[in-house]
Amino acid sequence: MAKFTVVIVEDEEPAIQLLSGRLAERDDIEVLEVCTDGFAGYKAITKHNPDLIFLDIQMPKLTGFEMLELIDNPPRIIFTTAYNEFAVKAFEANAVDYLLKPYTKPRLFEAIDKAVKQLPTVEATKNLSRQVADSVTTLARIVIKDAGIIKIIPAKDLLYVESQDDYVMLYTAEGRFLKNETMKFYENHLDAGQFVRVHRSYIVNIEAVYKLELFSKDSYILLLRNGAKISVSKAGYKKLKDVLNF
Repeated sequence: MAKFTVVIVEDEEPAIQLLSGRLAERDDIEVLEVCTDGFAGYKAITKHNPDLIFLDIQMPKLTGFEMLELIDNPPRIIFTTAYNEFAVKAFEANAVDYLLKPYTKPRLFEAIDKAVKQLPTVEATKNLSRQVADSVTTLARIVIKDAGIIKIIPAKDLLYVESQDDYVMLYTAEGRFLKNETMKFYENHLDAGQFVRVHRSYIVNIEAVYKLELFSKDSYILLLRNGAKISVSKAGYKKLKDVLNF
């Protein structure tokens, strides 16, 4: 019988040793690679296309959530996490399992048996990632994949965000990058003291604003330092006034 292939993405050595040792007790599991950060995990998953990932959340370079954003068709995932109870409840609402550290061997084997029986579903994985990612209050950085290259953009370097149907376009001094995300997500998770949704199609970094001009009776145009012109709605103008105190 073919073995169930596994990649471990975990940065804590004691946790790696414990998990690897327990997996070695099972004849139906083959660990293909152990990775200690999200970048290495992304490369290993792309290379091996395993049946199952054991994935930590808080890791250097890329978090577990950021790594998942880069994978088009993620396999089954068991999160190994010390996250709080609020996030754990989000896990429980989905088909993908979690292990709250410290976990027992019976609990580990229960999760594996559950994963073996399930077909991987991209939707369940993305829903799980979204629910837990939504518990993060403020984005410090954004991870994108651009022509096969992984880029990490500090949130403060965003000039503005533009709606593109089911996507958003992120504008920085380096260029623009398409992201499979919603405007609502960025409105909720970018620093509200620095970013303002000035229009249903635009979120602007106030540090990038050069000038505000009247366009018509109830609308304005924002001129940014990079030369971009951004429409401002009546509601957006009110938000700008509140943030900029003018």
